Amino acid sequence: MSRKGENIYKRKDGRWEGRYKKGRKANGQLKYGYIYGKTYTEVRHQLYAYKLRYSHLIELYGEGAIFYEEWGILWLTQQQSVIKASTYSTYVYKLKKYVFPFIGKTPLNQLTNQTIQLLIYDWQKSGLQATTIHVLYQIVKKSLKEAVIHQHLMQSPCVTILLPKKKRAQANALTKDEQKKLENTAKRLPSHKGLPILLALHTGMRIGEIAALKWSDIDLTNRLIHVKQTFQRLPIGIGSKKTQLHLGQSKTESSNRLIPISVHLYKYLKRGKKRAKGVFVCSAKEHPAEPRLLTYYFHQIRKACGLVTTHFHQLRHTFATRCIESKGDIASISRLLGHTSTQTTLDIYTDSMLETRKLVIEGMNNEVK
Repeated sequence: MSRKGENIYKRKDGRWEGRYKKGRKANGQLKYGYIYGKTYTEVRHQLYAYKLRYSHLIELYGEGAIFYEEWGILWLTQQQSVIKASTYSTYVYKLKKYVFPFIGKTPLNQLTNQTIQLLIYDWQKSGLQATTIHVLYQIVKKSLKEAVIHQHLMQSPCVTILLPKKKRAQANALTKDEQKKLENTAKRLPSHKGLPILLALHTGMRIGEIAALKWSDIDLTNRLIHVKQTFQRLPIGIGSKKTQLHLGQSKTESSNRLIPISVHLYKYLKRGKKRAKGVFVCSAKEHPAEPRLLTYYFHQIRKACGLVTTHFHQLRHTFATRCIESKGDIASISRLLGHTSTQTTLDIYTDSMLETRKLVIEGMNNEVK
């Protein structure tokens, strides 16, 4: 038994059932919601409120009634063929760990500006750094922009969102004495232990790039290193296995670059190549040494040098700082580091350029005099 046009039915168990449209599923089929009551009148009153609410949601935000988690997985599947494996792995890990637990069970057309803003606040309360929150927000924003393109949403709820202010990254370089001490120790060690440190200090390469470096990437005749791959341990967040190693293309297009070999580095690379046992520069085996192993060797060496708080990435900062101190132009330094823009370099190394700015002021004063 039903009342025509109302979607209210008398069930076999004696109860009344009301049906209302919540939107559409991922495949385009209608998705319904149901309410139950002992009397027709009871269901009719409740049904009116639900119909009004959901027709308003559909009108404002669209028909996408699939849960955000379902959409997120569909979006990831679409992205897998067009983005790098390392980027895909990062998206999967971050969505599963930081996004799905908060808004995964919220239908797309119920995600509002307020929902996203509350998500930001939840991340802040959980202690996430501002830089991490910015990255997470951009992933969510991309996925919802795609939902609009696929007509699941009328518009993205990611508008006028207030994000925490990011702190400028501090680039702490080694002093020249610390660098000299570290280099002298590294030069006395086997290539797979010492060369990673020398490469970082004299090329500014990232640890993953150093791990992936092959002898075929080094042109000793023209004294050039071609950086084109990276070896990383990536998060996957599947079952008990949380990470996996991946050898792939460089971080970005600008990361694929040529770096001239310094005089100091040249002879150690030449010696290392003669003694090489495999194709990878910083590995004693046929396969690349993973970054965690290179980091382990580094900490052994820096402890032997009496360096207490130094981490491997500081060697890259040290290279950049020495370049700036030698009055290298920022465009060249940025290209050597593989940054996407000179602004990135300026943002990170602005403090390192203080001495250069002092010289500019002194030069200006001299001109005025």
